Amino acid sequence: MAHAPADGAPDLLWRAGPLRGDGPGRDDEGSPGGEAGPRRAQPARPPPGVAVLLMSRLRRSQLPWALWRLARGGRVLAGVPGLRFGRVLGSGANGGFGLEPGLDCQGVFALFDRLDDAERFATVSRWARAYRSRSREHFAATLLATSARGSWSGQSMSAVLSPVPGAPVAALTRAAIRPRRLAGFWRHSPPAEAELAGAPGCMLAVGLGEAPLLRQATFSVWNDAGAMDAFARHGAHQRAIRASYEGGFFSEWMFVRFVPVALRGCWNGRAFEALPP
Repeated sequence: MAHAPADGAPDLLWRAGPLRGDGPGRDDEGSPGGEAGPRRAQPARPPPGVAVLLMSRLRRSQLPWALWRLARGGRVLAGVPGLRFGRVLGSGANGGFGLEPGLDCQGVFALFDRLDDAERFATVSRWARAYRSRSREHFAATLLATSARGSWSGQSMSAVLSPVPGAPVAALTRAAIRPRRLAGFWRHSPPAEAELAGAPGCMLAVGLGEAPLLRQATFSVWNDAGAMDAFARHGAHQRAIRASYEGGFFSEWMFVRFVPVALRGCWNGRAFEALPP
């Protein structure tokens, strides 16, 4: 499902190309007479703000392939044009959040500077096609960050778009759990995740992870920001957040809100916009 621009939505959401600025600075081209001028320090690249999330429910015959990719981790994404950061992720049973692993469910999270690089990766790249050809279900989201806090393995993100009122929103929460706080985290997590699965306005929710128990992520898509905020500020989820902060559960965390540029494929029987064959 691709979303047409809401009234007043910035044109930026619907075009490919650099999202802010002109990219990394360049050296002086030279002084008169053709001699090279003094080199200037390159300005630091801003954190990326364009993301892709892929989710695949793989056929059972493809489990050896899936486990091989998990073992290699982000190295399987080497060579992706424009990639700034990428992770191959496992999931819980049925793409959920419990302690039982779902060996047939796998995700990829990738960050880019440019929307056109992200869209090509999500739709026509050999990496996306490899997943689709092996999957019973496959889902792809292309996302622009509207707010970002924290970091993932040292990589932060930056907001590249203002929120679009009334439009669907997506959220990613990722945390590295301190081993000594593991029991406390998992005591609070299941009730919150059970509420998420049936929350009003939640279109999709998946549990992801880099390492069993210790490095976990949640991705969800909502009808609008109001539905997401209503869930986050009440019940078991609010209690879990309070316990996490008060208990110092995390050694690193990241929370990002997005506007979905495109939601494609199918997940848990729900169809979105069609993907290329």
